[in-house]
Amino acid sequence: MTVTDPPYREITDARGRVYRVGESPQQILGVSRKWMVWLPWLAMMGISVFEYGYGAAESTLEDVHGWSLSQAFWLVAVWTVFQAGVAFPAGRLREQGKFSARTAMFVGAGCVFLAFAVLGVTSSLLLNFLFYSVIGGIGSGLVYATCINMVGKWYPEKRGGKTGFVNGGFAYGAVPFIFVFSYLFDKDTFTLVLVLVGVYMLVVVALCAILFKDPPKNWWPEEVDPLTYHTNPKSARSLEKNPPAVRQYTPMEAIKTGQLPLMWLSFAIIGGVSLFGIGYQVDFAEEVGFGPFIAASSAGVLSIVNGVGRGVVGWVSDLIGRRQTLVLVLAIEGVAQFGLLWSGNAGNEVGFMFFAFVAGFGGGAFFPLFAALTPDYFGENYNATNYGLVYSAKLVGGLFGLGAASHVVEVWGYDGAYTIAGVIAFVSAGTAAILRQPGRTRDGKVPASGLFDDTPGIETAEDGTAAAAPPGPTAPAGETTGRRES
Repeated sequence: MTVTDPPYREITDARGRVYRVGESPQQILGVSRKWMVWLPWLAMMGISVFEYGYGAAESTLEDVHGWSLSQAFWLVAVWTVFQAGVAFPAGRLREQGKFSARTAMFVGAGCVFLAFAVLGVTSSLLLNFLFYSVIGGIGSGLVYATCINMVGKWYPEKRGGKTGFVNGGFAYGAVPFIFVFSYLFDKDTFTLVLVLVGVYMLVVVALCAILFKDPPKNWWPEEVDPLTYHTNPKSARSLEKNPPAVRQYTPMEAIKTGQLPLMWLSFAIIGGVSLFGIGYQVDFAEEVGFGPFIAASSAGVLSIVNGVGRGVVGWVSDLIGRRQTLVLVLAIEGVAQFGLLWSGNAGNEVGFMFFAFVAGFGGGAFFPLFAALTPDYFGENYNATNYGLVYSAKLVGGLFGLGAASHVVEVWGYDGAYTIAGVIAFVSAGTAAILRQPGRTRDGKVPASGLFDDTPGIETAEDGTAAAAPPGPTAPAGETTGRRES
């Protein structure tokens, strides 16, 4: 038995946070870490039809299965509960080493296939609640949460744009299916279309899963010195505006900071608004007299801009800050709700398409911002669990934005529904405006008193680097090199 030095060293900053530096992605994965952007993106494209294609398929589901509007939308509302709710327990098991990322993806692939296969062959509402809502929700939730956490772990120094790009696939990946469901989906093709969609998801997700692997805990890219990142031209601006978490927070510690509950509340509110737009925009367009092309196109525009917007705001957040970008996006979504209501009631097709564009942007762009903000605030080591907690807010949004909204539409009409959606979007923006990174003041400093958490504080520069830390990666405070046996 010989003892050799591992191909990494652990650097401890003046605050006590550990960075594991030295291992290349090729050593861990066998390929470049870019694969952990492209493969999650493809998998997200694969499952996007669940949420963003449902509105276009809903009327045919009613006709073929004999369901009411409320029954059809409660099916996807319950799906949202399980899709969002599985993120926390799955993340917990993943971080405990009991459930690998690859396993989560394979299980998810099988579940999403079963959901669509059963939807295509039976009108039983009970069976479809079990397979589409519960099993399909769990499967798509496993894929979604695994993909989002994967890219965040592999790009800790510049996660905004990468997370936004991956997250965008979950929206515009549904565009071809929106038109299929609008033009080629009827009683004659019903079963064939749904089963083929299920097979497509099974193949895409399973193939992407083969290379999925998390980096080791505390992993940090070798090319970016964690103590003097402000001197690195590739990451300086992003890390200056979005400095690394002061330490790795466990879920309970993250909750105690007060910031995770605020994130959850803001997410729950805006999630309901977003899902309302996704689910009801086609029906609203048809009700005010727009033809099927405008209705389908408005949904297609919403999905495309929803997805592309996620990548754009991720990149913008790297430049101007995650929280600032989030507040702006939420306010834009509020404006869009009133714009859609006005243009729809006025019969203004151009205006309706424009505000569908704006709503698509705002209704999707907040997802990657919350996904990136969570490890920014609480670190990467427990991100699968911490973001699982934040993302669980979507289950509340789904119940109100899809399920309860059907009752609001039936009682108060689309005027009442869109007005409520616009108002609460601004409430979400106000909630996000008071967020701040635990352990730092708003100017980026860590108070010596440890005001915001229970970790001893130390004064830092505004860019987030420890003032007392010696320069350069070769002689950092507290650097250690682990040893392992071979």
